[in-house]
Amino acid sequence: MYAMTSLWFESALLPRGWASQVRLHAAEGHIERVTAGVPAQADDERHALGVPGLPNVHSHAFQRGIAGLTERRGAGEDSFWSWRELMYRFVERMDPDELQALSALAFAQMLEGGFTHVGEFHYLHHDHNGVPFADPGELAGRIVAAAAETGIGLTLLPTFYAHAGFGGVAPTPRQRRFCTDPERFAKILEASRKAVQQLPGGSVGVAAHSLRAVTPAQLTAVVELARGGVIHIHIAEQIKEVEECLAWSGRRPVEWLLENQPVDERWCLVHATHATDAELAGMAARGAIVGLCPVTEANLGDGIFPAARFFAHGGRMGIGSDSNILLDAAEELRLLEYSQRLAQRARNVLATGSGASTGRSLFDAALSGGAQALHPGGSKAAGLAAGAPLDVVSLSAAHPALLARREDEILDSWIFAGGRTVIDCVWRAGVKVVSGGRHHDRDRLVARYGQALRRLLA
Repeated sequence: MYAMTSLWFESALLPRGWASQVRLHAAEGHIERVTAGVPAQADDERHALGVPGLPNVHSHAFQRGIAGLTERRGAGEDSFWSWRELMYRFVERMDPDELQALSALAFAQMLEGGFTHVGEFHYLHHDHNGVPFADPGELAGRIVAAAAETGIGLTLLPTFYAHAGFGGVAPTPRQRRFCTDPERFAKILEASRKAVQQLPGGSVGVAAHSLRAVTPAQLTAVVELARGGVIHIHIAEQIKEVEECLAWSGRRPVEWLLENQPVDERWCLVHATHATDAELAGMAARGAIVGLCPVTEANLGDGIFPAARFFAHGGRMGIGSDSNILLDAAEELRLLEYSQRLAQRARNVLATGSGASTGRSLFDAALSGGAQALHPGGSKAAGLAAGAPLDVVSLSAAHPALLARREDEILDSWIFAGGRTVIDCVWRAGVKVVSGGRHHDRDRLVARYGQALRRLLA
């Protein structure tokens, strides 16, 4: 049971815009009333600046453990594909306890960075050497446990992975912990749904790892298992992937998907970096969310998603942390805008119009698009409004980046001048999980994370 929560902010970002003297009253983790222009009451917890927590649409939590360990140039040309081999070597030794330890710290750091709900794209299903666990949901349960102990909201996305390449190429030995068959995957999905039932506000969608990792028939089967829930897939992240898809099907990845699957507003197409104008228009017309992970996409050298052209078609996006190389919601938004500036040699590229705040434009897009990508319907999952979860971030008005700032200047300065150091407190479903920029259980989580890493990297 959640306690009653009453928060009061000198200024807060509501769905209709900034408001002064805002009181949020919540019960059972959800906002019951939002009142503006009122003084604080005796039992209110008082803060200066409040904004909604942001959804993180795409994470592989365990990859937090290799952040910074892949920054040495190899003998040949480094790329996503060489990085992937290093990741495979890391994951080969991981046991369930270590997965939970790595995931829990990643989730805690997401909360500290302004993310309050995460879509965990979960494709690590089996024990060492690909041996299935007796419990098909063993590792999914560890992700749920990590979410429970940190307090983050979770949309678990069990991921089907069967092949090493287009056309049903057999998986490699290093992929054996990921790969499964449709029958086994259905059991993993059911076990995941059972585990998430114990998590307040949790939900389960489905994911196909990528077009290269499934056959067309398998992808159709995965979509049918969604039962109205959200559907995620990596797509068109790499030029090599596009070339191989063309060789296999005569179509580019996004083009093939739009022609062969009922893509709609339930879908989140992760990356879609290499999309043509026709594909951008098609994704927008179907109402799908594009899941952008600018820090990871830059780290892996993927390329730059043509966001301005996509938005011109009415496209919608969410942001994710993907490989969790750096966990900072503001940094993801900043790098998204800066990549567009570098590509177009212009400023304020993604602002919604003349005089519009770029920070506000980015924030609003990530909030609404992220809610759609992680919740069927999405409308009740975003923003500080009655019926929504009390997921709120307080920003420090005394931080140098925010001095003398008001309304949208606050978002511009948080995103472009402050980053995660501006965050003071975070509430998830009415429970304060971060105070003074620190997760309440950070010391224990860091100690356990360190023990797990020392075993894995020995």
